[in-house]
Amino acid sequence: MTQTDLSAFAREWTRFESWLAAHSPADHAMLRRPAERERLAALESRLGFGLHPELTALLRQHDGADEPVADPGSGRRLPAGAFLPSGHRLCGVDDIMTMYDVLVDVGEDNIDADLWEDDELAVNLHRCVPFALTNDGGVAFVDHRPGPSYGHVYEMGIGSGDLDGTLWATSLTQLFRTLADAVESDGPFLFYRPAPYEDGSGHRCLEWQIRT
Repeated sequence: MTQTDLSAFAREWTRFESWLAAHSPADHAMLRRPAERERLAALESRLGFGLHPELTALLRQHDGADEPVADPGSGRRLPAGAFLPSGHRLCGVDDIMTMYDVLVDVGEDNIDADLWEDDELAVNLHRCVPFALTNDGGVAFVDHRPGPSYGHVYEMGIGSGDLDGTLWATSLTQLFRTLADAVESDGPFLFYRPAPYEDGSGHRCLEWQIRT
């Protein structure tokens, strides 16, 4: 990718993150510090191939998002940090390593099942790198297969057995551009709509509701 392309990614991510900081501060507070270069190198060594430049750029912004902590005095965990559609939370390097192993295992099981063609996503999960997870087995990942799908962003319901995958965007740049457009204008993202809310203790967070 060119420096111009990565500048576009940085611009769209900054738009989205700036909206979180202003309108969803509890979510924004969950973002971790940047991933260190050494950790990114270790991740690429573990994967056996280089990270897509946009995913590297995202991790250099933030090493994922923290899990919510208990609200002081209440014992209740804040619903913060899962600010992507379907309650996805950005992965850090450690999360990516762990979930990548899961994807590889699922892909091998799919190959053994012999239900998919060789070029289908379900049997090529060893070339897909997760960047966001839900608590119920959902995973969003970046396709690292060489060819026209390189850099595409998909979501797959591993926990529910939905292995066809849903195309979220053709790149992380497009994904965060579309999400930023949606939160800034109260517009749609696929079949979701942003639904900022304030919980009983005054913490403002972002959810995405299915459009009706």
